[in-house]
Amino acid sequence: MPKFTVVTPKGASFTTAGGGYALESEALEAIGAEIVEAPNDEAGFIAAAKNADAIYAKSIPMTKAIIDSLEKCKVISLGSVGVDSVDIKAATARGIPVTNIPDTFIEEVADHTMMLLLAGFRRLIEQDKMVREGRWSEGRPALLKIPRLAGMTLGLISFGRVARAVARRAQPFGLRVIAYDPFIEETLMSEHGVLPASLGEVLSQSDFVSMHAPARPEVHHMLGEQHFKQMKKSAIFVNTGRGATVDEVSLIKALQEGWIAHAALDVLEKEPPSHNNPLLKMESATLTAHVASASARFDEARKRRVGNELALVLSGKWPMSCVNPAALQKTELKRWQPVSMERGPNS
Repeated sequence: MPKFTVVTPKGASFTTAGGGYALESEALEAIGAEIVEAPNDEAGFIAAAKNADAIYAKSIPMTKAIIDSLEKCKVISLGSVGVDSVDIKAATARGIPVTNIPDTFIEEVADHTMMLLLAGFRRLIEQDKMVREGRWSEGRPALLKIPRLAGMTLGLISFGRVARAVARRAQPFGLRVIAYDPFIEETLMSEHGVLPASLGEVLSQSDFVSMHAPARPEVHHMLGEQHFKQMKKSAIFVNTGRGATVDEVSLIKALQEGWIAHAALDVLEKEPPSHNNPLLKMESATLTAHVASASARFDEARKRRVGNELALVLSGKWPMSCVNPAALQKTELKRWQPVSMERGPNS
């Protein structure tokens, strides 16, 4: 008979290693905890998870209805940076800490951001198409219209871990980096060689605008039509954060009307996009399938981290990362080390 039961919905939101919970269980077996699968629908999950000691949130949203039905749950753990699939307010009200993995795939996302920036700037997709279509001679004339990268300005919206890693990568290219983040001290930006700026300054001064705001209700559609109109007509917009932070209809209009030159996107409002999404047919858009965090270490790192977080809380200790630290104050967990309270996804 296990000492603790961790309930998780059947199925996986993303994986490369197939099913099974061997990696998560490395930490859980030592404390007598086991992972049990439950139906992948709200009603079925509620019935199965009522007496769970912990929830491993994966393939269905952890709604207020689910959270309020939990009678003894000590923690909800996510194997992702983003936490928008969990009703954080409901979890906090119940005193249930929610953990994520905010520092596991920083380097990969930063690499992908720079890849999209450079691919959009040097018109990689367009150049590839010219070669394949026998239009070799058109390649050089197209790039003769593009300025030199060094000396241009990269503007970051939000200055969390990924944005800081992007800044480190951008500076050797000769880019001037500015950032907007009202929750980060200006001295921290300065330590990274980044100039603090207002949102308006980032939009109007930047040749590249890179979105890194977390997926939270307060930043839903943070960028809309009025913001794209403030950007340079030559600007390239990059988003490896969350699609919901941008009003996609406005972004599409900005590209159609020529308010900005290009969008390089790893995330969209609806994923996967519908077949009639205008972005799919636009040469002024470079798209990838929400893959910025992916690498060979992806599954192992995130699964082991989930297991460790679950084991810590079930053992009566604070987790390493907590997106709702107010919930920890309502528990009897022991603070064994400083908890990460940094804000959410791809921030």
